[in-house]
Amino acid sequence: MAKKEKSTENNKNKKSFFKGFKAELKKVSWPTPKQLVNNTVAVIAIVLLTTVIVFALDLVFEAANKHGVEKLKEVISSSNETTVDDTTEGETTDDETATETTEGEESSEDTAEGEETTDAENQDVQEVQIEDLTQNTENETTQTENTANQ
Repeated sequence: MAKKEKSTENNKNKKSFFKGFKAELKKVSWPTPKQLVNNTVAVIAIVLLTTVIVFALDLVFEAANKHGVEKLKEVISSSNETTVDDTTEGETTDDETATETTEGEESSEDTAEGEETTDAENQDVQEVQIEDLTQNTENETTQTENTANQ
């Protein structure tokens, strides 16, 4: 008897659920076919426009990364050489210290014969080099400002 009572309750619950569901769907404000087409066209246009913008930015940043990073390294290297030439013997600037540190790291990699460096080690070295380059640029900016102020 208990099984029949449970199945009867389930059927009543299902029927009342679908009646409530149908009543709620009747309350929904449905768009006209014209509104539906307009809204669909607007959404597709915005998606396409966003796609074009992202694609263009991707190309620009890829080109900047490919060419800009190398030029930035060259500029920093040449400015380091200029700074080293301008300083007197016995004085050590932050630029020289950073350059010596970077060169020391590179030479330690070169002298490790038979050892393979991992990607993580290479990435760490690259991060240190980037930090050094950033610090060198900041130091050069400060030196330029000090020179301009004098």
